[in-house]
Amino acid sequence: MAKKKTAPKILVGILTGSPNDLPTVVKVRDTLSELGIASEIVVASAHRTPDKVLNYIERAHKEDVQVLIGCAGVAAHLAGVIAGHTRLPVIGLPLSGGVMSGLDALLSTVQMPPGVPVATVAVDGAKNAAMLAARILALKFPEINNALDLAAKKERARYDQTANEALAKLTQK
Repeated sequence: MAKKKTAPKILVGILTGSPNDLPTVVKVRDTLSELGIASEIVVASAHRTPDKVLNYIERAHKEDVQVLIGCAGVAAHLAGVIAGHTRLPVIGLPLSGGVMSGLDALLSTVQMPPGVPVATVAVDGAKNAAMLAARILALKFPEINNALDLAAKKERARYDQTANEALAKLTQK
């Protein structure tokens, strides 16, 4: 009898305040997937669907999710609301848009009160949000640490070439 495959355990919960944010937010999920880290994306707004945010945090605790990423633009209170309801590591991903092109989101995310930390990455810094989550997880999961080592080696190799080698690769495409 064939063994039934189970879905990998979700280690990172990615919450975003609006479906409009998904083009940037999927880059977080894709980077985590490249590292072999299971994640899920949930659209839940700190302002429009606050109960959905709290219900997700409760479920994340029950399902042993390890890191939460809050992605939001404009007022960007999502990561702070998450951090106020959990002791899990929370990463804030401020998103561009609005009249201040993401500066308002950055300031709302990074300026947290003492005792409610949110690790904040650059505006639209989806890859860095994923990489920070992976680094946190690597403290507990050696296979993620190995995946990060391999990714770093690939990135170094990409830059460890001459300009002519890089140009040759561009013209081959």
